[in-house]
Amino acid sequence: MKKILRFLISRTFWLSLLIIVQLGIFAMILLNISRFSNYLYLAFVLLSLAIVIWLVAKDDNPSYKITWIILIMTLPVLGGVFYLKFGNKTLPRHYGERMAAHRRQFPALYEQESGDTAALLAEHPRFGVQTGYVRRVSGYPVYGGTAVEYLPLGEDFFRALQEELPRAKRFIFLEYFILEKGLMWDTVLEILKERAAAGVEVCLIYDDFGCIQRLPASYPKELAAYNIKAFPFNAMRPSLDPTLNYRDHRKVCVIDGKVGMTGGVNLADEYINRVERFGHWKDSGICLHGEAVWSFTVMFLQMWSTITGMECDFESYRPEIYHKEAFKKDGFVQPYGDSPLDGETVGEHVYLNIISQAKKYLYIFTPYLIPDNETLTALCMAAKRGVDVRIVTPGIPDKKIVYILTQANYEILLESGVQIYQYTPGFIHSKSFVCDDEVATVGTINMDYRSMYLHFECGVWMYGSSAVAQVKEDALITFEQCEQINMDYCRKKNFAVRALRGALKFLAPLL
Repeated sequence: MKKILRFLISRTFWLSLLIIVQLGIFAMILLNISRFSNYLYLAFVLLSLAIVIWLVAKDDNPSYKITWIILIMTLPVLGGVFYLKFGNKTLPRHYGERMAAHRRQFPALYEQESGDTAALLAEHPRFGVQTGYVRRVSGYPVYGGTAVEYLPLGEDFFRALQEELPRAKRFIFLEYFILEKGLMWDTVLEILKERAAAGVEVCLIYDDFGCIQRLPASYPKELAAYNIKAFPFNAMRPSLDPTLNYRDHRKVCVIDGKVGMTGGVNLADEYINRVERFGHWKDSGICLHGEAVWSFTVMFLQMWSTITGMECDFESYRPEIYHKEAFKKDGFVQPYGDSPLDGETVGEHVYLNIISQAKKYLYIFTPYLIPDNETLTALCMAAKRGVDVRIVTPGIPDKKIVYILTQANYEILLESGVQIYQYTPGFIHSKSFVCDDEVATVGTINMDYRSMYLHFECGVWMYGSSAVAQVKEDALITFEQCEQINMDYCRKKNFAVRALRGALKFLAPLL
């Protein structure tokens, strides 16, 4: 009863209710208008037809287009208007203008880092071309002077945070999808308060949707009392605003420009198994010390400037200002960001490049296995050409509908020779690839449409780094804790479940 009451008085309930009411009124108005006039009815139908023709010609993901085309043709009066309102993937103009202005600064911000790209090209042309793609489309270069530590569990990530945050002397930048009061966030917050009191600049971005049930709307004001500057990304409002569909899914911590951390770990207690939600929660992260942290500094400041409207002096945060000694070299490291604003699916293409270049093995951790046709085909082709492809998904899901959709992709992968493992102890939230003892990536990017097309995401690509072997070792240990899925497991599901899988696969691009 208490849970029901808490839900009924929550921001989530009232925002959802108001949006549903507005959606119903909007649909009723359109239907009544179309019934009032045959000409208006015809106009709505012609609008839908025009949008369908435009979608066919549009350069966009085919799955996304086909789903919308079928929905529009099914609802010819409402479909076209609904697409204009909700389907056209745009963010507020000021977001796009500000981020575009920052992107124009990238060449100057990174002009000193071209030498490492040339070194990688000379050492391994195949992967040098990969890093060249990321730099050209997103601006982030590859670095040689960076030490890397792989963190195989959320508990390890929390430990690293507790070690590194108190050492901050100049600034701390945090950008997270989820914050929730509890041991993890309370511990981090106490350190932030102490550092802010000592004169350290502390800035925090959190996703308002991710925190809507976890933090009050007044939370930035609460933190301001401790000299901590906080700002929510895309603050939730009870309106039919298509921007509500976008999330800042990044998890980034930057300390003095020389220490950077990312991965799947949010700042909430389930990520460190302090509270149990879906069995044992397995997550992972990466900690960087060195030159490559500059990319995360720029990434954060770009987002901070965009959502707050404040101008930032990027150059004043360069690591060499506060760290005069040479950084340790540990292979090649390339942090990268992905944005829904630029039309370039960087995260997906990093994954596709790793899949296509695999020769011996490819091990993947993902909480959601909902790939588009391009990624699904690439995985199948890798297995068919003899690559040992293994994918680990959760044994206990966090979202049952998404879990059914994940399992809907098992059969075609198994038929191609891909091995599927489910993490028996609980929920796996890691997002990592490791390939051929050469390359690995760890970050925030799930293998689903949301991460690939609608979220702000980030990751770290590595070649020749000690962390590559650490990611592989973690994968091998994890396989032993998993149930390997066979074709019988997939086919024993009843007709209702299999029908639901088919329906969900159709709707996947819109979920």
